[in-house]
Amino acid sequence: MFGMLGKFRSLPGQRDALVALLLECTADMPGCLSYVVALDPADADAIWVTEAWTDEASHAASLAIPAVKQAIAKAMPLIAGVDMHQKTMPVGGYGLAG
Repeated sequence: MFGMLGKFRSLPGQRDALVALLLECTADMPGCLSYVVALDPADADAIWVTEAWTDEASHAASLAIPAVKQAIAKAMPLIAGVDMHQKTMPVGGYGLAG
């Protein structure tokens, strides 16, 4: 499996709009095992995104899906910065096939 963990900072007051965009196209991404968007309770502008994919190629291919490309284009103006962007290697867990 292939994973990604990221922490994004929205522009002040734009976190909810950014979350909505990040969740907009999550239903039809072949190879996506898990895509979780979470609010950071300690930072009103921070968002955590945790992803698990069958492989890195599936993740890369998802970036070419028209709905994903459109969501990214809409989201970019709302992002103040990326505090963390880390590749991971999921080995299993609740909801994931090992």
